[in-house]
Amino acid sequence: MNHNDLENIKLHIAGATVRNTPPFDNLKPFKNSFELSKDFLDKWVIPFYMKIGSTDSDWLNQLTILKSEITTDIIEKNLGDFNWRTRQTGAFFSAVTNQTQYIDIIGIHLLKSEVCYAGSVYCQVLASFNLPKCVDYLNIYLDYYLTKPDLWFDQRDALEAICYLDKLNSTHYFDKHLENWGEFLKNKPHWEKEISTDKLENQINFIESIRKFAG
Repeated sequence: MNHNDLENIKLHIAGATVRNTPPFDNLKPFKNSFELSKDFLDKWVIPFYMKIGSTDSDWLNQLTILKSEITTDIIEKNLGDFNWRTRQTGAFFSAVTNQTQYIDIIGIHLLKSEVCYAGSVYCQVLASFNLPKCVDYLNIYLDYYLTKPDLWFDQRDALEAICYLDKLNSTHYFDKHLENWGEFLKNKPHWEKEISTDKLENQINFIESIRKFAG
């Protein structure tokens, strides 16, 4: 997706169009035209998806050993499958192998929020890449989904990612979302208001430590 497409989505969210459709309906997500085999799932999904988020040494060793085997084909098959387990695994694989060509696929998956659980990993991966387009996707997500208090999605994860990237890039995007964050929380009395990036920073440090290994 090019910069003009992202700008048009921003305008749509802001109400600068006469269209009545949700702003992400016209985005085409990356999807496989086939079912993944059991052998593929057993090798490239089952052993990984539940461990994403861990930072222990066994998980680090497992990933560094297998890193050279994680091909673009494996990443694309995971990202294209309509399942949170495969999609978050594909996004995570793209991060540890530093495959930034998948930013648009991951960003569109985040915006469309088609499957549960994967969004937090998308936010983590976009933050780890820290390219301007990653920031755009996170801001667009927050601009829209923070105004939808009945959608209990990945708003906190996206806000943590923006806060983290503000620290790295000396930007101030986090501040512009604070008012909407406060409104969003009004029907969520058990959600923590404060935003912390500690966990996210640990995850990104873990990803970066894997990237350093030759593969």
